[in-house]
Amino acid sequence: MAFVQQSSPHAHNARPTSKVMLWVILAALPGLLAQTLFFGWGNLINVVWCIVIALASEAAILKLRSKPVAFFLRDNTAAVTGLLLGLSLPQFAPWWVSAVAVISAIVIAKQLYGGLGSNPFNPAMVGYALVLISFPVAMTTNWAEPALLWNNAPGFGDTLAAIASGQQTAIDGWTMATPLDEYKHKIATHTAAEVLSHPTFGEGFAKGWEWINAAFLAGGIVLIGLRIITWHIPAAVLGALVAMSLAFGSNADQYTPLSLHLLAGGTMLGAFFIATDPVSAATSHQGKLIYGAGIGVLIYLIRSWGNYPDAVAFSVLLMNFAVPFIDHYTPPRTYGHHKARRGLPSRGRS
Repeated sequence: MAFVQQSSPHAHNARPTSKVMLWVILAALPGLLAQTLFFGWGNLINVVWCIVIALASEAAILKLRSKPVAFFLRDNTAAVTGLLLGLSLPQFAPWWVSAVAVISAIVIAKQLYGGLGSNPFNPAMVGYALVLISFPVAMTTNWAEPALLWNNAPGFGDTLAAIASGQQTAIDGWTMATPLDEYKHKIATHTAAEVLSHPTFGEGFAKGWEWINAAFLAGGIVLIGLRIITWHIPAAVLGALVAMSLAFGSNADQYTPLSLHLLAGGTMLGAFFIATDPVSAATSHQGKLIYGAGIGVLIYLIRSWGNYPDAVAFSVLLMNFAVPFIDHYTPPRTYGHHKARRGLPSRGRS
């Protein structure tokens, strides 16, 4: 009888990928709920549409590759990709923009590299960056105006009709520039007090966006508590963003204030749900800190001096490029061995 020999340590009861991805979906639901409450039905419609397209795209490419379709769809990774894109895209983004983003993420960024575990880049951010560069009008003019779902927000039918119409721009009365975009372009000719008086902003924060980011922060803490992710990447992203803002952006009359960096845009979604992708992120704890800090620094640099007001997608993708280099110089300690010595050997020691 032949026995399979495996090296130690022998881990037991490891969480299957499908369960891990399911927890990620559940942890993101509070953020989706907050988006729906403060900006209407757009994100919920986008999430459902993106997940359907993600599952269909994954099934089609798996069929072409002669892979078992049902087996791979059950890992929920395609659903998570669709969820992240639905949460990230503008509320009134045309249906075809969402479809292009999702198909690019699943087919090009994931399956063409070999599928789950082989993709060097975050699939959702590849899809997002592609449509942002290719369709800038549709991606910058379709952000919903802050409006409570039960008060002034467009109805479900109206929102669905606007998305399904396929037009690159939605109705003017329903849309508004994002807080980061508004501040970035107005602060050059206005004072901070004048910019913050715009209807986009509430009590010194981005109206509605602070609750969305708080919801994603709460979901991320749940994932850390369940050990689905570790604290290293989110802490490094937020810590580096705070440090850069305090060092270079203390004057609110010249640069976006720290409160908006943290509580507007996709900061918490990016730190806890996007940057922590286990496939495209760094491996060791030390590597995760470097990787996360790089993302935080890049977010601040692009937001402050680049052409894009949010920058999470580009920051994550640029650091994905650096992951092989980071992993090479920060290897995890082999089980049962001491950490490898660095530098040249001392005299008298072989």
